Amino acid sequence: MASYALVFAILVALASSQVFASDPSPLQDFCVADNTSNVFVNGVVCKNPKLVKAEDFFYKGLDKPGNTANPLGSKVTPVTVAQLPGLNTLGISLARIDFAPYGLNPPHTHPRATEILTVLEGTLYVGFVTSNSNDGNKLFTKVLNKGDVFVFPVGLIHFQYNFGHTNVVAIAALSSQNPGVVTIANAVFGSKPPISDDVLAKAFQVDKKVIDYLQSQFWMDNN
Repeated sequence: MASYALVFAILVALASSQVFASDPSPLQDFCVADNTSNVFVNGVVCKNPKLVKAEDFFYKGLDKPGNTANPLGSKVTPVTVAQLPGLNTLGISLARIDFAPYGLNPPHTHPRATEILTVLEGTLYVGFVTSNSNDGNKLFTKVLNKGDVFVFPVGLIHFQYNFGHTNVVAIAALSSQNPGVVTIANAVFGSKPPISDDVLAKAFQVDKKVIDYLQSQFWMDNN
């Protein structure tokens, strides 16, 4: 009997860990974000339901291409709770990603969300890298054509690259109202204040002059 109780306790603990690993479930029909509130909570404060309007659940403009005239040749147009208040507590968001020829959405992670990406136009080379293991960090890649879908597991480093001569458009859905983005190069070499070049030189096993050069570059954000 004790063994059954132990198994039950373990299953409950595992189920709980899955629940707390993503956005919490809503406790009412909706909790439209009140972006004017000065109260800080884990998420966004709810707007008075009596003041909610249909516009709180509406976003217009994903039909318009993002401006890819930048060094990366890509532009992410996010639709998170910051742009669409009605997403608050619903645990989802999305983004349009535009790529010029040879445009790159550089290696990055979403600390709070899994991403599922669909190519609407063109061809993309995509991939993600697994976390550290005894077998190293395994790279999974795929070439996606129009209508193809690929998933990037939560928290893992991933990228998308347009290696063709035409523009590419993709839509990404994410399992968080506020998935967050950590662009690896920007975070490592463009942090403010900068990470010590002694630390980075040892981490990357290169001369400090290389690190100093990389830290002197402009690390742009395509979001």
